[in-house]
Amino acid sequence: MIIELNAQQTDELRVRIFKALADPIRIQIIRYLRRVNKETTCGDVSKVIKMSKSAGSYHFKVLREAGLTITRKDSREKYVSLNYDTFEKYVNHFLDSL
Repeated sequence: MIIELNAQQTDELRVRIFKALADPIRIQIIRYLRRVNKETTCGDVSKVIKMSKSAGSYHFKVLREAGLTITRKDSREKYVSLNYDTFEKYVNHFLDSL
């Protein structure tokens, strides 16, 4: 199902995207997810980036709410992957710069 956004909603999404990208830790998360190029656990990402569970939860939430990542919960584990559609539509070629 495709949801069309009006101009104001699109602008609000852009603001969330750029705020999410304005943090070095979140850039590291995105870089790691791009490098592994597959769905991986939030815990694995947190270990590689060396951040606490609470910090990881916060950063993953910001990225998810900006539409930059997709999170899937399976039992007690959360899996995260990049949402390439959002990158392609709103920040085209950004991933190439990493």
